[in-house]
Formats: sequence, C-alpha cells, structure tokens
Amino acid sequence: MKSVLITLTLIFGSLFTPSEQPTQIFNTKLKITILDELGNIVEGAKVTIYKTQADYNAEKNAVQPAQLTNNKGQVTFKKLDAIPYYVLVRKGDMDNAGGGEIVSKLEKKKLNKANIVISDGV
Repeated sequence: MKSVLITLTLIFGSLFTPSEQPTQIFNTKLKITILDELGNIVEGAKVTIYKTQADYNAEKNAVQPAQLTNNKGQVTFKKLDAIPYYVLVRKGDMDNAGGGEIVSKLEKKKLNKANIVISDGV
C-alpha cells in the first residue's frame, strides 16, 4: 500500500510541477542621461559611443549608430561588450568636450547607467 501511494504521489507530483522556464539571456546595456550644466535634462542631443580614444578623437568607427536623447534626456545602447566607452554628446553649441568623455568598464549582462553633462564651453 505504501509503495502505491509513493508511486501515485510521484506521478501526480511530476504532472503538476511547473516546468522550468528557459533562462533569460541579458545583454550588456548602457543607458546614458544627458544633462545641461544646471542639471536639466537635454532632449534631442546626439550621443555617439566609441571603443577607443583614437576613434573618439577622430570621430570615426562608432560602436553603433548615434542616437538622439528622448524626452527624458536618455539613450540606451544595447548588446555592448563589457569594456569602457568614450562618449561624445552634441546639441547645438553644447557638448561634453573636456570632461566626462569616458564611461568606466561596463558590468557584463547588466543595465549600466551614466550621466553626462554638456555645456557651451564658455
């Protein structure tokens, strides 16, 4: 009798046990928020990222196409390597030249975040 109960318990238990969900694969992302020197968000700023300082200085070989910030002053780059990136931001006569050009090494399979301040350089 015990063996029948154990067998039935095992059968019913396996029928009603939720199946394992496939592991969700996360890619490495970088969300950048652009602010002006007063701390206000900047909508419509052009943001470009580069792997090397030489590419950043020459403004060539962008990692991905440039993006414009949304109404929250943000852009998100996806499927990145877990390395540092050089960031160039421009809107009108404002940019981030001279400060905050590099984002430290990203954490793999995480949403990394950075704030970058742009100014008119005056």
